[in-house]
Amino acid sequence: MINVNIMFMKRGGAVGIIFSLIFILFAIGILAVYYFYPFTSLEFVGEIKNSNFSLGDNENMQFYSNMRYPNSDISYNIQRCTLKKENDMELALKIIENKTTLNFYPVSNNEEIFVTCDETEKIEDRLFIAGEGGPVNITQTELFNVIFHGKILLIKESDCPELNIAIHELLHALGFAHSFNQNNIMYNVTNCKQTIGDDIINLIDKIYSVQSLPDLSFLNVSATIDGRYLNTKISIRNNGLKKAEKFNLEIYSEDKLVKKFEIDEIDIGYGRKIALENVWVSKMSVDELTYVINSQYEELGKENNKITLKVNRH
Repeated sequence: MINVNIMFMKRGGAVGIIFSLIFILFAIGILAVYYFYPFTSLEFVGEIKNSNFSLGDNENMQFYSNMRYPNSDISYNIQRCTLKKENDMELALKIIENKTTLNFYPVSNNEEIFVTCDETEKIEDRLFIAGEGGPVNITQTELFNVIFHGKILLIKESDCPELNIAIHELLHALGFAHSFNQNNIMYNVTNCKQTIGDDIINLIDKIYSVQSLPDLSFLNVSATIDGRYLNTKISIRNNGLKKAEKFNLEIYSEDKLVKKFEIDEIDIGYGRKIALENVWVSKMSVDELTYVINSQYEELGKENNKITLKVNRH
């Protein structure tokens, strides 16, 4: 009789242990479902910060505002010109070089400013009288209209001591439009009494005083959290004057790092779009997300390298 009771007690204890284990596993399962399954959905909103750097209004002196080449050192190539026209252009380059912070240097290919004296190279509506010049490849950024390639067609040799025709077309290639002042070298009909206005020189020096650096910034960021999973879309652009090398994008929930990954280089005026889905967020309650562009090099400004999104309570 004693042995039977002992066996019954042993069996009862084993069953109790089994039920206890089942209960513990069930409780763990409930907690796991609560921890991982998206019961709630949060939407985040934030304001993009743009650069507060400004060059002001250039009073329509240029075709578009703040037109410049990426660097103050600008390459050129002169082709199919007589020796006289080639010398005129070289002297015009030297005159602008001496009056401004610009520096021009010759190359045999991949030039930024191409100079030709071949009238068949480009004639539109047969309206060329002395020549034509201007930018032919422009990329717009937040602050600048960046010129990557300019072209000059030099038809007529200048009879003026100051080489007004060559200087006029060179300034066109630098982004300058025609002037309404008959005494200005950028007036649309040339004469030898015209001069280079100080306003042109001052504007060139002002625009090119900005260093040739990249400037990464957020264009758009949106995010939602479903339970514990982050879904986000990010747009980043290089608004600077130099290619942006590789950099890191970091996402934080409050002060805790959620995701970090490397972004490839971005050319001037170009951008990247990133979409992430089901990124695990360990923090139970999230009120804000912070996105950081972490570049290990100098930029025009870093105030636009960070954006914070907060939960939309409306």
